[in-house]
Amino acid sequence: MYIIVVGGGRVGYYLTRALLDEGHEVLMVEKSATVCEIINEELGSVCHRGDGCEVATMAEIGTERADMLVAVTGDDEDNLVSCQVAKHKFNVPRTIARIGNPQNEVLFKKLGIDVTISSTNLILENIEAEVPTHPLTHLLNLEDKGLELVEVRIPPDSPTVGKAVDELSLPPDSVLSLIIHKERKPVVPTSSTVIEAEDQIIALTTPESEKELRAALRGAEKEPPAAA
Repeated sequence: MYIIVVGGGRVGYYLTRALLDEGHEVLMVEKSATVCEIINEELGSVCHRGDGCEVATMAEIGTERADMLVAVTGDDEDNLVSCQVAKHKFNVPRTIARIGNPQNEVLFKKLGIDVTISSTNLILENIEAEVPTHPLTHLLNLEDKGLELVEVRIPPDSPTVGKAVDELSLPPDSVLSLIIHKERKPVVPTSSTVIEAEDQIIALTTPESEKELRAALRGAEKEPPAAA
């Protein structure tokens, strides 16, 4: 594959090195002449000095034949523009953008970026996986489809314990895929499956419906006590 990496920082450097080791054709685009010189000395002539947001620069490096563009600068706006230029001006089939601010993720997806990677969200997801009482854990993000696979744990005091699936007010774009009972085999839920305390429910949903799904499965979350 011919892969363009925009941004010559640490992320860009190690990504480029790893992709080269895997046998891909890789070209990095970096604004700083000093950084380009260092990278070319260490990795060979793989760094082009230029602005990955400019059409002229991207035309010069043959972006029209690229299979993928990965924008990993430290600036969310630059990463967005680089991906949009690649996709809309040069028809690059796959774009990936690094995001510093997780709140930008929805915007990036709406603007057509194929894959977004937020280091903040990755860390949060690992924290969630290590906390057994966390109400909702992200298992898999299907960015292309606008869906995600999540796990919701049912506390013993939840008002949904003892209710059948068809009694729950699930969001219309959410599907329960698997219920893992504490002391019995996992089951694929039907409308008559009864929710039990400490069930682990695997569901497919959209990011927008996360809170609604959690409330439907666990009941209304208790508000923290007011400060004295």
